[in-house]
Amino acid sequence: MTPGTADGLHYEVRGDLTDGRAVVILSAGLGGSGAFWGPQMAALSERFTVVLYDHRGTGRSVRALTNPHSVAAMAHDIVKVMDALALPRAHVVGHAAGGNAGLALALAHPDRVERLVVVNGWSRPDPHIQRCFDTRLHLLNDSGVAAYVHAQPLFLYPADWISVHSDRLDAEEPHHVANFPPVAVMRARIQALLDFDIDADLPRIACPVLLSASADDMLVPVACSRRLAQRLPSATLDITPWGGHGFTVTAPQIFNSALVSFLTGQTA
Repeated sequence: MTPGTADGLHYEVRGDLTDGRAVVILSAGLGGSGAFWGPQMAALSERFTVVLYDHRGTGRSVRALTNPHSVAAMAHDIVKVMDALALPRAHVVGHAAGGNAGLALALAHPDRVERLVVVNGWSRPDPHIQRCFDTRLHLLNDSGVAAYVHAQPLFLYPADWISVHSDRLDAEEPHHVANFPPVAVMRARIQALLDFDIDADLPRIACPVLLSASADDMLVPVACSRRLAQRLPSATLDITPWGGHGFTVTAPQIFNSALVSFLTGQTA
């Protein structure tokens, strides 16, 4: 593992950028931490050089956001990491916020994206997503960070998985609370996601895109991925029947298999 920073963005490189292997950049969801991708690291590291980074405002990255903040700014941060590592092109894999940033990157810098994987992403404002984020913001504003973190699994994971893994979730809570971004940062990141709308521009994204979604996602309706599949010129839609918004954690073997097959060109 080789760590570094690019304009205040903390990143880590797993592997050797000079060995000729394809490079995969992983972009997390709203939480922003590259550690989110732990369940994917073994499968990816066998075949690729992997770059993880913490989103601006989260994890070990600088806390100050761009002003105004936007998904386009999140995409530009991926470019900053790539430039710091002298990467002209790479595969980009993003979950929710990270997937939306990948779409924005493919629009703004099509020459930088080899293949794109969007996990539980969307292309335009959605009433259900708005309702979920409104609820989370009310928790954060009215009850505080601890209440927000405690409720977070309800939006991320299936009910039966939460029941089985309740002890693990309880043990992780203090860490998530201690490392929670400043409340103003979280509000701005959520607003950036709610403002995101590139629906009319989707036909301009030419790179191959894997749209990976879970049918039981509580936060992002699977219809959002279906719409992306309808409007993107070169899209593969892969729907997992169970696993929730965080099915990369709850069903990693299923996701990893589809992910590696797509990135290695075994699927369209």
